[in-house]
Amino acid sequence: VRTVASGGGLVQPGGSLRLSCAASGFTFSAAYMHWVRQAPGKELEWVAGISPASTTIYYTDSVKGRFTISRDNAKSTVYLDLNNLRTEDAAMYYCSTTRTADKNHNQGTQVTISS
Repeated sequence: VRTVASGGGLVQPGGSLRLSCAASGFTFSAAYMHWVRQAPGKELEWVAGISPASTTIYYTDSVKGRFTISRDNAKSTVYLDLNNLRTEDAAMYYCSTTRTADKNHNQGTQVTISS
């Protein structure tokens, strides 16, 4: 199992980003996928999850209405659209098949919020 996230960067508060995560080594179309994040000095935080057919989607309360998770099973890719970003959203973002991340298998992308 391996995932590689991309699309992070430096953005101002209120800005937007689209994160992508390419997965390999497992049957992507049959797997729940999740985004998790880790801010400096903090524990991993689960952010969002999506079922294999995109029929069930759920978010942590702090991102509801601002973030959107989606997936393309043909491309083995999961996305996270981040809108109306806040300073507290700054973190390393990972995608995973579980509600946590294993940095040996999940490569993250950094989101930095700064004016």
